[in-house]
Amino acid sequence: MSGVGIGQRPENRRQKTVKIMWTAIWLAYLGAPVSDLLHGGHAVGVQVLGWLGLAVFVVWYMLLLFRTGRGDRPKLVLGSLAVLAAQSTLLALTLGREWLVLFVYVAIASGAALPLRLARWTIPGASALLTALALAVPGGTSFIAGLLLPALLGGFAMTGVRELVRTTIALREARATVAQLAANEERLRLARDLHDLLGHSLSLITLKSELAGRMLPAHPDKAAQQVADIEQVSRQALVDVREAVTGYRRARLAAELAGAKVALTAAGVDAELPGEPDPAGLAEETEAALAWALREAVTNVVRHSGARRCVVELLERQTLDGAVLELSVEDNGSGGPAAPANAPGNGLTGLTERLEKVGGTLETSGSRRGFRLVARVPAGVGADVGSGA
Repeated sequence: MSGVGIGQRPENRRQKTVKIMWTAIWLAYLGAPVSDLLHGGHAVGVQVLGWLGLAVFVVWYMLLLFRTGRGDRPKLVLGSLAVLAAQSTLLALTLGREWLVLFVYVAIASGAALPLRLARWTIPGASALLTALALAVPGGTSFIAGLLLPALLGGFAMTGVRELVRTTIALREARATVAQLAANEERLRLARDLHDLLGHSLSLITLKSELAGRMLPAHPDKAAQQVADIEQVSRQALVDVREAVTGYRRARLAAELAGAKVALTAAGVDAELPGEPDPAGLAEETEAALAWALREAVTNVVRHSGARRCVVELLERQTLDGAVLELSVEDNGSGGPAAPANAPGNGLTGLTERLEKVGGTLETSGSRRGFRLVARVPAGVGADVGSGA
């Protein structure tokens, strides 16, 4: 996407250009000073100085706006605003009432670049200076009503935008911190489990290896027994590690549903998914097989189908063979037709084998209106999967 979200700094030249263009839209209200320079009858030297002053003002104003939501450096910002106000005063007194509009931009820059505790004073100050100059400049009183209200409203509106940007940045940083802490906690938990599993086994293997080495010359039969014990301990340790790792990477149905929603939304697919299931009583292997089926189906929708809509349903049905848990994924695409029965894809073949191991089945059907995948597994006693989409 070429746009830049609130609180997100431009990451490339295109995004920076887009942000500058959105900010520059409001410079259209400088039409009065530009018209005065073109048709005000000023001398050539005055026109040159006027164009130069206007260009410096715009650049300074844009730099202040781009500080929105960044760290507070009030002294630098106050100094910059003072320069803008002084420049606006000089241009208004020199060139006329059309240049009073610059004080609206001074008020807006105050709200955008200063915290509220300071902006609540600088915005009324800029408005008061605008009123004073309007009374001093010939014909300026007719501009007070049209400029004073935009200066006050625009300035205080920008304080709200500034706080929104700062809050968005803080929220994004907090989310990144939480994700990092969760990852660190998971690593520590895995490290503790592996230490508990392997610490005792490896210590026992070391002791028995040393004992077998001492027994080997004089008692080869006893050494052979120690080696057999070492083999048994190592095999058991391998089983424990595999079970621990499998528990960490086992697919969960709720997690896969959440991941499916994110993947489909990112691919621009209109997704309809069931609520978060609670498969209590469902065997872990059965839940994992169903979760893998959902992952494979959603992957096919995102990569191959070209669909614009996808419906996921998770229902419990009664059949002649007993209760089954049925997962169906249906899309309206044309890029993922069902493979022939004698030549299934590798993904569907592996999925079929995985479901068969837990007593489940897989059905696929394709047509001009889309593609449908249905996975069924035996329902556990007391499983509560909720309703369909």
